[in-house]
Amino acid sequence: MKRLIQKGLMFGNLVRVDSPVLVERYNRALKWLIGKETALEEFHVDISGFSPEVGFELGDDQYLNHAGVNRQFILLTTAQKTAPLLNARFSTSRGIIRQFIHDNEPQLFALTSRDAVAGELVNSVYSVETPARLFDILNVSVEADTTTGTVAVAEELGAKIDRFKTAENAWWDDVLIAEMIELARKTGDLTRNPVRLSKMSFSQSNFWTSHFGGVYLFRDVARPAAIARLGAEALGDVPIEAVYDFDDRGRIAAFLNDNDLVEPIVKARGIDAAAILHQKMDFIVADVAGVMGENLKGATRRDLRQMGRRFASLLPPEWQGLAALARWAEDGGPWPRIDSDHPAYFYTLRAKNHADADLVNMLLSELCPLDIRQLFICHKQAFYAAYEGWSDAKKDYVADFLYTEYTVDKAGTRDALFGHEEPMDEPASGPWQTARDAGEPLRPVSDARIESVGPWGHVRRNARKWP
Repeated sequence: MKRLIQKGLMFGNLVRVDSPVLVERYNRALKWLIGKETALEEFHVDISGFSPEVGFELGDDQYLNHAGVNRQFILLTTAQKTAPLLNARFSTSRGIIRQFIHDNEPQLFALTSRDAVAGELVNSVYSVETPARLFDILNVSVEADTTTGTVAVAEELGAKIDRFKTAENAWWDDVLIAEMIELARKTGDLTRNPVRLSKMSFSQSNFWTSHFGGVYLFRDVARPAAIARLGAEALGDVPIEAVYDFDDRGRIAAFLNDNDLVEPIVKARGIDAAAILHQKMDFIVADVAGVMGENLKGATRRDLRQMGRRFASLLPPEWQGLAALARWAEDGGPWPRIDSDHPAYFYTLRAKNHADADLVNMLLSELCPLDIRQLFICHKQAFYAAYEGWSDAKKDYVADFLYTEYTVDKAGTRDALFGHEEPMDEPASGPWQTARDAGEPLRPVSDARIESVGPWGHVRRNARKWP
């Protein structure tokens, strides 16, 4: 992992904590949450306040996430909102914390100028001993306060102020006035510096969790399903009818299609489909070349094309399918027959524009492990796990590629790969049919229809030639 750390691809964009004041505040919050403190004088924290250095010191990388269910957090600064979330057990956790910071930024800025804000993502489930318990997670709410209880005190003071303004003869209630003065000493002027934090709750209908080997749970769709890496047998008795493992390619394809969750890359509007396809092909060539002992340090696209020709007989079906699709899109080649059993099938898809696009792209990244860029962007934990098993040559190539071609423009790359323009009119019936079962083949459409729209729908041919 040293290559990734050195290039900021692992533990990157963390917030440095190196002042005695911030360390002392962090320790107060840590003591309040888990009854422990750190002896470190400097460390780094993620969006939740988790520090890998403190985790190493305590011998517990889940010290803010007991049982991996109700994530606790420590906010020292609102700058944490741009940091990653390390060791995430649920796909929704970072988004919830980020939204909480965004919606309460002025209040949190005022609070963290004097103290740390600590809290928890709370739901009714405190542990998930069995997979069935995952289905009891319906909503997550955010509870937070300073270590001195400033928010709670402010709420108490606010109630007393309301009473003072409305109750009969409150102006002559010396005890009430004295209580208000005492509370105001702790909170300051609430009219100028409000410290009320929004009560926030988030629905948890669709999410990924790392529990039980990794499970994608889709409940808020027309045809609900759970997709589990270890399969239905490992999940046991769960309250959902459709449970698939990653080998159920036809059923997963049908699930994505029936719920209108994905679109073919070549049909997506406003992207350079040919460039994306060729880049995926390069990643596959790099994988083969690395296995064959080639030196990939600093390898360019031209180098990879040469390696592709050299190892042409070893290139897997994923490469062959993408190459056929690229020929069709660029040069009017024959329609490629790529059904859901074809290894290249999921490489040709991306999420449609909907609320769960990130979750669907995350799932696709696991189904397309040779696309190292999508795996890194959409599923860091799966990327790091895969990285450990790669050859040194592939590790060099991947680290160099991500550093030079992704980190320089993260937002631009994400938009180019996953951004959406206004939807285009859909054809009356899709020419690309998804198998309803792994054993049911996909059926081609007429030659005239293929010539008109291609196997996935409308696409501008020759929009851009790959250099």
